[in-house]
Amino acid sequence: MTPDIRLAGAADVPAVQAVTYAAYHPYIERIGVVPIPMEADHAAEVAAGRVYVTGDPVVGVLVLVPYEDHLFLDSIAVHPEAAGQGVGRRLLTFVDDRARSLGLPEVRLYTNAMMWENQKIYPRYGYEMVERRVDGPYDRYHYRKRL
Repeated sequence: MTPDIRLAGAADVPAVQAVTYAAYHPYIERIGVVPIPMEADHAAEVAAGRVYVTGDPVVGVLVLVPYEDHLFLDSIAVHPEAAGQGVGRRLLTFVDDRARSLGLPEVRLYTNAMMWENQKIYPRYGYEMVERRVDGPYDRYHYRKRL
């Protein structure tokens, strides 16, 4: 496991909210809706043991949901001030390690079609696009990575 990434606690909720907001806010105008991670119940996700953080102060956030046959990367957020420092790479490495530790053979995620930066990032880390699907106001690319 990546040592500088830890399970979030209740005291981390304000930082989880702040990093998520800072990371996703720039997309509101582009996609025309508020990204779902910005509206999540972060306190409930932390209480459920699904949120991991890195940095002091917190600059990176993961929300992971284990299923029977895969680990779902529900959200990944890096504070814009920490961009280019390898935080996202460390978080994605952690996701793989976490899935393996749970005995899960793949990681799945989706990203909004208008978040085109992600369409370049995820394939570099071994993710393959499986489908494009519209869910209500969200046009999403679904990815998976077999471990």
